[in-house]
Amino acid sequence: MVGRRTVLAGATLGGLAACALKGQTNVNALPDKRQTFVLVHGTWHGGWVWKYVRNILEDAGHRVFTPTLTGCGERVHLSSPDVGLDTHIKDIINVIEFEDLTDVFLVGHSFTGVAITGVADRLKDRIKHICFFDALVPFGDRMSGAPRKPDGSLADYFVKRQSSFIDGYKMDLFADYPLKMLLPEDHSKADWVRSKITTHPAKTWMDVLTLKNGGWSDVPRSFIHCVGQKFAMSSEKMVGPARQPGWQFIELDIYRDGMVTHPELVAKTFLKLAEA
Repeated sequence: MVGRRTVLAGATLGGLAACALKGQTNVNALPDKRQTFVLVHGTWHGGWVWKYVRNILEDAGHRVFTPTLTGCGERVHLSSPDVGLDTHIKDIINVIEFEDLTDVFLVGHSFTGVAITGVADRLKDRIKHICFFDALVPFGDRMSGAPRKPDGSLADYFVKRQSSFIDGYKMDLFADYPLKMLLPEDHSKADWVRSKITTHPAKTWMDVLTLKNGGWSDVPRSFIHCVGQKFAMSSEKMVGPARQPGWQFIELDIYRDGMVTHPELVAKTFLKLAEA
């Protein structure tokens, strides 16, 4: 497993990272085989966050879907106290079913790792590969975005945090974190990201995922760890389960919103995993 990670992150992806960081990535070098991608945003984001990656993949002839989950992004007007984890799982499932998608390369960012696991559990025959993009891997007693105590109650810090929720149920990024939680505040796309950030329905974090078919456990899977994140890197409690055998574990020297800051590298990484 360590050898596999070293090859992907060190030898193959290392060269890609160098090209991407120097702005020398050649889109025409992307492979011709058509892939189907469903890229799902994380908390406070929307489908917009995949814009640059989607453009690269579509220009190379691939099918790319970037759904915005209920209560987020341009669908923030649909936010309500009842929008929960099952709502977001169904949002993703509906895209796959209504678009008649099969052999899907499914990606989830940040805490949407919980939702894509629910999708894989229900549509296992349609998922070719599940990729956690610096995302929470639900495992053991961590089956929700919000941590819980052994007795099942919400962690004290999260209960305290609820006091800052707008209207009692809308999570506000800037009430808890600076923009550098996502990318450097002096980055050329920082203002663009800031302008798109919306609140997020809190119930999607608090609901506990229940699995009937093993979730990600018997699906080809990978984890992309954004090790270039300087402020509040994703915790080992989120990442840890993906360090076990059966995973392709890749470290990229990019920020949490690396799909915005390094779209060429992220697109090529997805393609290498999809074609493996």
